[in-house]
Amino acid sequence: MSDLYYTIEREGEGQLREKMSRFLAFARKVSSVDEAKALVKDYQNEYHDSRHVCWAYMIGPERKEWQLNDNGEPSGTAGKPILGQINSKELTDVLVVVVRYFGGIKLGTPGLIAAYREAARLALEDSGRKEMHQMETLTVSFPYMAADGVMRIVKGGDVEVTERTFDNTCSMTMRFRSDHSEEIRGKLLAVDGVTVSE
Repeated sequence: MSDLYYTIEREGEGQLREKMSRFLAFARKVSSVDEAKALVKDYQNEYHDSRHVCWAYMIGPERKEWQLNDNGEPSGTAGKPILGQINSKELTDVLVVVVRYFGGIKLGTPGLIAAYREAARLALEDSGRKEMHQMETLTVSFPYMAADGVMRIVKGGDVEVTERTFDNTCSMTMRFRSDHSEEIRGKLLAVDGVTVSE
């Protein structure tokens, strides 16, 4: 299974006018549900004079944690098309908020869906797309004699050392791409005296 996933590169914004209604769209990077919900509250406070503040988010490399909200628009006309844009770009760790200022002319269901979809698309276009990899953290313990063997493995691959202790018994905490896990673990365990703990 690939450890690859995509998120936005930077914050993005988009604007759209449709039959006098104004749509302001914002794409923001989020790493948790709490962060997403706190940002939604911020937008609701900032744009309290608007008619609707609709949103959708997707969180986690597996893209399993998501939610959407139509905020008073007819069911399925706002949150769903916003989430549809996130999905069409296969993004995660992202929140898209679309604020609507009503212009007095009703757009109807197809018109609303198209407007929210387009506003979300503009914000996501503006924010770019960034390739990410799921990372794994591993701590190894080893006798000082085995330090050379461990260091060779660390320097030979895409391994980032986050903590190290060199003493009679040494330990090292490292991060690397999840899809390299089996290979790196195998090499480490082949070094005499190395024990692995998560």
